[in-house]
Amino acid sequence: LLHHARAVQNQIEAMAGDLAAYADGLRARVRLLANTAATSELLRDILPAFLVAHPRIDIDLDERPSHEIAQAVASGAADLGIAATWAGLSHLEQKPFFIDRLVVIAARNWPRFAGLRTISLSEILGESFVGLSTGHALQEHITRQAARLGGHLHVRIRVPGLDNVCRLVAQGAGIAIVPESAARRSARSLRSLRLTDDWATRQLNLCARRFDELTPQAKLLAAALV
Repeated sequence: LLHHARAVQNQIEAMAGDLAAYADGLRARVRLLANTAATSELLRDILPAFLVAHPRIDIDLDERPSHEIAQAVASGAADLGIAATWAGLSHLEQKPFFIDRLVVIAARNWPRFAGLRTISLSEILGESFVGLSTGHALQEHITRQAARLGGHLHVRIRVPGLDNVCRLVAQGAGIAIVPESAARRSARSLRSLRLTDDWATRQLNLCARRFDELTPQAKLLAAALV
């Protein structure tokens, strides 16, 4: 019991120190929401470089579906968001981030896809899938699209992170739908097919209620993102 009490006390003291730093203006925190594809890209290069360049700025990055991102930014629950334009961003100010294309990946020796370069979701609903863990924005998006076709995905395993998905697919555990950028990183071990459904190509935009009303720290992050 004494051990747990000391642990709680240490946590409280650490939180108090963090709060004091923010109150004194020594540190600042920016709240950023992004969908799965954007989160994957952000964590690769952009955010690490930003954090190194700005040691007094902290970032709360959370992965959400695009429609939730739009709502959170509009309500002020997040400073910045990166979301697909289909989610209804017209009430927010926007700047282009990148075009996200979803592709189907399979092991190079996956017999079903021999000779194919494109495919639709309806053609692969009977396949076994490797999926992202429950709660991932991309997985929820794909599941909704399958439901609209009157089907569902047979997910053999759910794993955290796109790199893990690609690794299992390359070993023949199933197929998956991932952002093209993720498939490209594992191109040597995967077969990639363009997904022909309209929803598979998405313009992702950086959004805010008003960019000119952001805190100085959030403005710095916005500039780094676009």
